[in-house]
Order: sequence, then C-alpha cells, then structure tokens
Amino acid sequence: MIDIDFTFTGKCWLWQGKGTWHFITLPQDKSEEIKFFSDHHFGKRRGWGSIRVTANVGGTEWETSIFPSSSLDSYILPVKADVRRKQKIVAEDEVVVMLKIRI
Repeated sequence: MIDIDFTFTGKCWLWQGKGTWHFITLPQDKSEEIKFFSDHHFGKRRGWGSIRVTANVGGTEWETSIFPSSSLDSYILPVKADVRRKQKIVAEDEVVVMLKIRI
C-alpha cells in the first residue's frame, strides 16, 4: 500500500452540466504522482478512473473520491454541499485542503 498525504491550496470552482458540482483541482505535480502509483503499482481504479481519498477542509473531514480530468490534466476533488455549508465555501474561494490517499 502506498500512502500519499499532502496539503494544498486550490480554488473552488463550479461545474455545470447535469446538476451543479463544486470541485477543487489538485496540483499537477501531485496528480502526476497519484497517477504514476495508481497506474504502475496497482492498476485497479474505480469507475471513471476515480481514487478513494479522505479530505479535510477547516477541520471538516469526509470520505470521497478524486477523478481524473483530461481537460485540466489533473485530478479534481468534489466538495459536497454539507462541507461547503459548514466551512462557508463558495465558488472562487481559495481553500486549504488536506488529502490522504491509500493506493
């Protein structure tokens, strides 16, 4: 098992399609590291290439998945409404995220 834990700051952004979703884009260097380990060491991904993570913003922790975005060449982290409400996060806010990944 590979543990990848890191903290980063990213902007919360709004994606609109079928439904409205808020995401934070992971740093590209960390995304490359995650992709390397998930592809070369364990190769088994979940639906849409997702990887299970534990995220923490401002002390609010939740279990979720990150998803690869080919247009951003990075992984994206969905931020659910309950977390946004508790931490008063809206689109365009800069957010400090602690992420724990067990691949």
